[in-house]
Amino acid sequence: MPKILIIDDEKSIRNTLREILEYEKYEVEEATDGEDGIDKISNAKYDLALCDIKMPKMDGIEVLEKAQKVNPELPFIMISAHGSIETAVDAVKKGAYDFIQKPPDLNRLLITVRNALDKSSLVTETKTLKKKISRSWDIVGESEPVKEVKEAIAKVAPTDARVMITGENGTGKELVARWLHMESSRSTQPFVEVNCAAIPSELIESELFGHEKGSFTSAVKQRIGKFEQADNGTIFLDEIGDMSLSAQAKVLRALQENKITRVGGDKDIKVNVRVVAATNKDLKQEIQEKKFREDLYHRLSVILIHVPPLRKRKDDIPLLIDKFLEDIAAEYGTKRKSIDEDAIALLKSFEWTGNIRELRNVTERLVIMSGEKITAESVKKYC
Repeated sequence: MPKILIIDDEKSIRNTLREILEYEKYEVEEATDGEDGIDKISNAKYDLALCDIKMPKMDGIEVLEKAQKVNPELPFIMISAHGSIETAVDAVKKGAYDFIQKPPDLNRLLITVRNALDKSSLVTETKTLKKKISRSWDIVGESEPVKEVKEAIAKVAPTDARVMITGENGTGKELVARWLHMESSRSTQPFVEVNCAAIPSELIESELFGHEKGSFTSAVKQRIGKFEQADNGTIFLDEIGDMSLSAQAKVLRALQENKITRVGGDKDIKVNVRVVAATNKDLKQEIQEKKFREDLYHRLSVILIHVPPLRKRKDDIPLLIDKFLEDIAAEYGTKRKSIDEDAIALLKSFEWTGNIRELRNVTERLVIMSGEKITAESVKKYC
């Protein structure tokens, strides 16, 4: 049940508002003046405040400003019998959700209260989701190879330098790409991922640059490509070593001129994207075999970040398992399983050719197949 604080020096107004709000099943508390209101906000959690503007000791605008320092997420609806456009604008500029004149119209009051609570709920939910997303893309590990990767990200992320991420399959190259984006000035803009290995060579150009209606048989309508979708943000070209030579030539032009042309089109479209690429291939060997353009390689590899395989960072395995156990329990909605030290020691002895992806899958298998606790016997039996 939402909890609402009414801050008003007039008892009759407080009583009226309380009666209306409690009838609508809201929990209501009262403050007799601004100082009392700030004291209550400092010592209790509220979902919304209704605050009079004209009050002795401390007026409503001052209450609003002080409350924002105590709880910046608390929405305020300002109420006054001395309403004016200037007062309303001033209140909203200083952070109020809305402004209502006395005596308040019943329908307008309830709609405003409902909307303010809905907005507050959405803001809280968004922040929670962002924290979950941030945690899900966290780079776990304290080994020296991982520290080097984290240090490189910290230095490179604030710049617009293009980055080439190398490493075996399953090592976490996408995590590095996402952290480069999240720690950059483009973090509020799109992060667009393209798996170059998963798209047929005849479709990769349309996927990257879009196409015009009628440009080929199945092009029944215009399509916006990934470069345009990532405008002002970051495009992540995963497994770029699998991209066709013709698509490589177009990517090179996009990097050189900051413009692209849709398939079947003749109009240049300006784009402002940061390009991060990744590969599990030896691109220098690919260049020698004429499978990858050397000029594109040099354009993309301004900064090189190598993500180490799990066998080179085995000291991180206990931390990774701990995170996976937590994540799996949250996904399944079950109690987090514990794991014996002997089981961890045994898992550390494996070679992990599939790297972190394999470790994650094995951990999930052990959670499903083991009893109350994951033991060394469980590892021997199910791995």
